[in-house]
Amino acid sequence: MKMWSGRFRQPLDPAFEKWQRSFPYDQRLLPFELAASRAHANALKNAGVLASEELSKILKGLGTIGERAKSSPEFLNDAEAEDVHHFVEKNLAALIGDTGYKLHTGRSRNEQIATDLRLYVRHSIDTLQDLIADLGDALLTRAEAAGKATMPAYTHLQPAEPVLVAHWLLAYLEMFLRDASRLADCRKRANLCPLGSGAVAGATLKLDRKFIAAELGFDGPTANSIDATSDRDFAVEFADALTMLALHLSRWAEEMILFSTPAYGFVELPEPYSTGSSAMPQKKNPDLLELVRGKAARVMGCATTLKTLVKGLPLAYNKDLQETQEPLFDSSDTVIAMLPLVIGFMKTVAFNETKMKQAASSGFMNAWTAAAYLVERGVPSRLAHEAVGKAVALAVERECDLEKLSLAELQAIHPGFDAGFPACLTLIKVLDLHDVPGGTAPAHVQRALQEARKRIARLRIP
Repeated sequence: MKMWSGRFRQPLDPAFEKWQRSFPYDQRLLPFELAASRAHANALKNAGVLASEELSKILKGLGTIGERAKSSPEFLNDAEAEDVHHFVEKNLAALIGDTGYKLHTGRSRNEQIATDLRLYVRHSIDTLQDLIADLGDALLTRAEAAGKATMPAYTHLQPAEPVLVAHWLLAYLEMFLRDASRLADCRKRANLCPLGSGAVAGATLKLDRKFIAAELGFDGPTANSIDATSDRDFAVEFADALTMLALHLSRWAEEMILFSTPAYGFVELPEPYSTGSSAMPQKKNPDLLELVRGKAARVMGCATTLKTLVKGLPLAYNKDLQETQEPLFDSSDTVIAMLPLVIGFMKTVAFNETKMKQAASSGFMNAWTAAAYLVERGVPSRLAHEAVGKAVALAVERECDLEKLSLAELQAIHPGFDAGFPACLTLIKVLDLHDVPGGTAPAHVQRALQEARKRIARLRIP
């Protein structure tokens, strides 16, 4: 029996009936539907709608449905169920008789799906926070192990200044911690309970909405029934947060790909996360990294689909909203499946610290330090910049490093250069010069590592 069939005299067109069903994909909401139904049943008992015996039967029946779904996947092969709500009602009535139909008293599928999706998003965010913490641990462990290893930092893809490898890895950690913060913020706004909103105007019974919200771990009930049944902001916001996370993973993947090429040679691709070529026996391809980069587009597409779906909808519920479910599920599934693989890669990837140090020690990446040397001796910053630029041009012409220029050559450019100049250009001096919070000076990076460990730990606090 359909949940709405009383008004109709003709059956649905079979093709349309099959086409409009959402149960093939919204069956994944079953655990949340059962939880919400238990909370509603308890509220009905409190409102005097259900007797104690009826409540007991309903709760037992809901438990049986959940157990069967876990133990027998074929139980979900239901060609008749229109959606997850219909599936539960149909099976509950089959288990306990007409008392099962009492569960729908005072509620609508509009509020049910809004509640189920909020519970799904909340659960997904909790899963993601743990995975981001795991990724943070992997990055931090590698950063700590890198010690004082150095590498070039780039701007415009050109060598810029030397940094600690740990400092580079911490840059990605900052991105992922921001993603965790966005997800936590999204969770706060999603964590309000639509149950009691009815179809659009509110429940027809005086249900204790605060009780229902507390039963489900929500911070409270939603404030407006029209908004509650039509709102998908939480889904859009979640997908946008996932997009940012996927974009950061894509940037990480792109840099790992670049650094694994012979032109850089900083990264040795781990074989468990790489594949070969069917034609060229020597190849080791960065397939995991390329797929991470590619799947960012998929997640971004899901977020765009969600926004496009809701952009012109009038209040309140419209069947269009059914189409928000699959992109929501897909974006979450994609990122949740991707993160453990990224974590595994990050734990096993090898860094060629020798090549990194060689690259950090060449290419005039100590030029800003050279300019700072002159500034310390009273030369105006802009004039110091100009003088060092001329010194670099001369070194290029001589095919040597700055420290190999003679004192006479340097003083011909500017008298501020003196015999102590070469000593300021060593790698450790260059690193130490960046002696500010957030800089790559080893002492500051060490403090950043310690603070990062605390920040990651806070992600795991329930």
